[in-house]
This record gives sequence, C-alpha cells and structure tokens, in this order.
Amino acid sequence: MSYSRFAIFYVPHDGPLADFGASWLGWDVVHGREARQPDVPGLRDITMTPRKYGFHGTLKPPFRLVGTRTITDLEKATSDLAASLSPAICECLQLMTLGRFLALTPLGGTDALQRVAQACVSDLDEFRAPSEEPELARRRAAGLSARQDALLVQWGYPYVMEEFRFHLTLSGRLPQAEIPAWAKQAQRYLADLPAPFVLDQIALCGEREDGRFEMLHRYTLAG
Repeated sequence: MSYSRFAIFYVPHDGPLADFGASWLGWDVVHGREARQPDVPGLRDITMTPRKYGFHGTLKPPFRLVGTRTITDLEKATSDLAASLSPAICECLQLMTLGRFLALTPLGGTDALQRVAQACVSDLDEFRAPSEEPELARRRAAGLSARQDALLVQWGYPYVMEEFRFHLTLSGRLPQAEIPAWAKQAQRYLADLPAPFVLDQIALCGEREDGRFEMLHRYTLAG
C-alpha cells in the first residue's frame, strides 16, 4: 500500500466508543473500511469532512514523509517515542461544540495530553517534508495570529504546542441554528464516555491513494 501522508493520532481501543465513532463517521480507521452509519437524514453530509480521517484525536497533524527517510524509519521512531512517554490521564471526555463543529473534548486538566502531543510534533519532525507554498497560503487564508503563523512555519501546522486543543471530531462545520439538533442526535447514539479518560497509546496512520486514512500500527505509551 502506498501512502501520500502520515499522521500520529489517538485512536480509541476496540470497544463501544470506537464502534460509535466508526459508525457515526462512516469510516473505520482501524480496519480501513466503510462503516454503516445510523439512518439519520443529513448525517452523511455533515460528516463528509472528518470521514476521511476516521474517529481520532490528532497528535501530530498529517505530513508528507521527507525523501531521505522511509516508513520503516518512521515506524521505529514512533515506537521509540511511545516507549519513552507515560500515559496521559484527564477527568473524562464530553460532547462539545468547537467553533461550529461537534467534537469530544477532555474535561479537567490537559497538561498531560499537551505533553504527549508536543512530543509527537517535535520528536518526529525530522520525518516531515517542508510545507509547500500553496499549503502555507491555504492555512493563512483562515486568518492566523502572529504566533499561529510562526508555528505554521516551524512545525507545518498552526494549531500545535500551546495552540493545540485535543479533540475527537464528529462533524464538519455546521450552520449555527442546526448545532443543538445535531448535538442531540450525537448524544442519542454516543456510547458511555470513559471516566477517567486515559490516552495510553498512539497510532501511526497513513493516507491511502483514495484519500482515506487507515491505522498502520498502534504503540503503547510505556514511559
């Protein structure tokens, strides 16, 4: 299988939460296959944007592999990184609105989650090919702060380090008036959320030729 980009995600362990996410979005990132969505009018449309990534929390955003490194190199480095990191624990996950999209976000202190994400961004950055000008322009079109622009230049993405906010996306951008109804629908199908929420593994995922991401390996945080 050929992959155009790679990313480090948190992908929930097999169980009710993972099953909910795959079904809600219509894509099973663990097994790299379509998942049957609930029969809810409009659901396929509002999940079109996040579907390609599957149900996940981003730790290191998608990047192209620099030409001097191989997938095997990246796998080894990700495994070594996971072995050096201790699990991150927070109070629980909650259904929230971020901007105008639905997501599961952590409740309680997030310093440990920030620690894991920052390590994924910085320690694996040698594998990231430099961002090309069209990509930088596209990011800047969203309207970035000076700090976000500096992060974009340094790390290839504006919402990392102190600008990072861990979340598991459940929708694309929604019309303001429709958010309450979609939140109610999501709550209806949502599995019991873990309390506490423990991030004890990271997943190396790749973007396939069809534009969908699938999990390549999962690594336990053992530090």
